[in-house]
Amino acid sequence: MTRDWRALPSVNSLWEATAEPARDYPVLSGEQQADVVIIGAGYTGLSAAHHIARSGLSPVVLEANRPGWGASGRNGGVITAKFRLSFREIDAAHGRAMARRMYEIAHESTDMVEELVSEFGITSANLTRTGQVKAAHNETTLKAAIDEANWMTREMGSAEVRVLDKNGVREETGSDIFVGGVLNPGSGGIHPLNYLRGLADGVARRGVPIFQESPVVRLRREKDGIVAETPRGAVRAKQAIIATNSYSDLTGATAHLQRTLIPFRSAMVATERLPGNLAGKLMPTGRTYTETKRMMRWFRMVDNRVIFGGRGAFGKQDSQAAFDALRKAMVGIFPDLADVPLAYKWSGLVAMTLDSVPHIGRLDDRTLFSVGYNGAGVAMSSLMGRYLAAFVRGETPDMGLLDARRMKAIPFYPLREPAVRMVAGWYQFLDAIGR
Repeated sequence: MTRDWRALPSVNSLWEATAEPARDYPVLSGEQQADVVIIGAGYTGLSAAHHIARSGLSPVVLEANRPGWGASGRNGGVITAKFRLSFREIDAAHGRAMARRMYEIAHESTDMVEELVSEFGITSANLTRTGQVKAAHNETTLKAAIDEANWMTREMGSAEVRVLDKNGVREETGSDIFVGGVLNPGSGGIHPLNYLRGLADGVARRGVPIFQESPVVRLRREKDGIVAETPRGAVRAKQAIIATNSYSDLTGATAHLQRTLIPFRSAMVATERLPGNLAGKLMPTGRTYTETKRMMRWFRMVDNRVIFGGRGAFGKQDSQAAFDALRKAMVGIFPDLADVPLAYKWSGLVAMTLDSVPHIGRLDDRTLFSVGYNGAGVAMSSLMGRYLAAFVRGETPDMGLLDARRMKAIPFYPLREPAVRMVAGWYQFLDAIGR
């Protein structure tokens, strides 16, 4: 079953309120010719368009709403060189060579964000590479984080990882509830919607057609290529790229990919601006932060506001219960925020996969895709555009565990939502009892 793309709600996010003005793009009307038609104007689609055009080929980008409406404009703006599956787990299950390749891809992804920001001069993205702290809520999770950090240093040569004691995490966060943590210096933060709009503007200025409010309602093969049909037009191309991630069910043309994904709603809140003395006390280093609980929360300071987010929201729309739970968790970590009003509340869909990693490659000889970023997609989706361009050129890059041939459909797909609720409830219970 597909959602109604004609009734897509707007997003009341901090990013939307503070972003550079959105550029208007035309609605597709009539017929266009291209080497590649790209479905989705998020980070994946726009990065792919940039790299394909740089290869001397002609892409066209089609967006169901406006660029940045989906996950690329709703996320927390956290940039990390990681997957939901740890490198140690990859090593244990798939061997050292695979772990090293995945490590290379992860770090290439954060560099790609920096490269694109520089390439298009997106100063309003406010990119930082100040690092991320994983803050442990008990001794068990602290030991696991330290063991992981030591393994990364020993086996992956990641000498930058640094262990923090309780005082170190208190100095980093301004919170007294954590027992210690681990600092990963290569991570960072960004204004995700300004980054997205800067990409779209830069790609368009270099001659790539972008069409908004032009959902692809049908994708059909022809003798010499593929046709993407929209309500008012069509693009004839040699190849197509599906870059719709957790919003793949907006139309029937891409809905088949949704059976490989588990959409998980991620919610965020942002406070009003804090008074100077409080803003200087909380998260003074400007890093991003996560905690070690299974239902992981993350937080960061942007423009003297605390942004606090996490998993656990369910359903098709924003959930007041999820926002209330986030506020409660935020005040539990930062009691000084108890009387600070929330200014913004929003949510979006994260695309989870069975094996906890994204997948990229070919659906068939004319159709490519990249989906399933598992909540760590700002950097990774930016990088996947480069690799999609390589596939378009006929190359076969080594994608490690991300190889499309490893992708599995979700078993008992109609039961995915109750299954997610059940697993999330169990994780919440384990977190509550300190396990």
